[in-house]
Amino acid sequence: MTDLMRAVEITQPGGPDVLRLCERPIPTPEQGQVIIQVAYAGVNRPDALQRAGLYNPPANASDLPGLEASGTIIAVGSGVSGWSVGDQVCALLPGGGYAEYVATPAAHCLPVPKGFDLKQAACLPETYYTVWSNVFQRGGLKSGERFLIHGGSSGIGTTAIQLAREYGARVFVTAGSDEKCQACFDLGAEVAINYRNDDFVSVMKDHGGANVILDMVGGSYIPRNLSALADDGRLVQIAFLQGAKAEVNFATLMTRRLTFTGSTLRPQSDLAKARIAESLLSHVWPLLDQGKIGPIMDSEFDLADASKAHARMETSTHIGKIVLKVSG
Repeated sequence: MTDLMRAVEITQPGGPDVLRLCERPIPTPEQGQVIIQVAYAGVNRPDALQRAGLYNPPANASDLPGLEASGTIIAVGSGVSGWSVGDQVCALLPGGGYAEYVATPAAHCLPVPKGFDLKQAACLPETYYTVWSNVFQRGGLKSGERFLIHGGSSGIGTTAIQLAREYGARVFVTAGSDEKCQACFDLGAEVAINYRNDDFVSVMKDHGGANVILDMVGGSYIPRNLSALADDGRLVQIAFLQGAKAEVNFATLMTRRLTFTGSTLRPQSDLAKARIAESLLSHVWPLLDQGKIGPIMDSEFDLADASKAHARMETSTHIGKIVLKVSG
């Protein structure tokens, strides 16, 4: 093995064309880490935000994009138990997934579900960590509740639909085309709202309001989401594609006992992420092993074509997950 690997770096803040193939040193494992030979890397919105200069990696993380990957463990650091060289895993990453090798805490790795190939497995960590921790742990979604998902045909959305369905919630979604709405119906959504034609606030009020809303839009959606909630409802925010500022009447939150919460994964501690992984292994991985849920695949690009993958994602025409083929 040489000391260098192929990787994709962000040459400067900008559009997809600033992504360039390069060579970097192969990482070595620190205490508690494993090194994964990457087969596939998932492509996610935070990658595009980092590329645009809007989502800087933590101080101790790789500057390379890529927050999830699948592959084979080739080295383990001191203090690692439960994983061995040769194990196939998928993992949440602190960064660095757009490369042939990546270092990540061993506690953030999860087994490849039964019947899954590495391409499918690469699509799991970022979305499942995000949906499980925000919708179920933070938002407290329960069986029988009305759950509204914005961007239902996205990687996050398709994951949230399936998990909510399996846990007995009534699923409502918004999407930007009839084709995307149909994809959401196919996954188990009860109501799919084409936001170009219909007002989701009115639709949700007609159904009694949402008990939980998962939103990544922000901006003008924030007060509309609060209006669309039922009393005692919970708005869970995971991104701000239209901006993080809005005018909100907090008296409404108090009188209707609404909860406004949310989180983003990357700044959380290694311990917090490890605890999410443990919960996923107990509550979600059995559903994956049984084939009851799984990733919806949109498209695959070679590592060298990462810019094309980002361009595809930013058209917002994709349904489900986009992956980079790195090796294998």
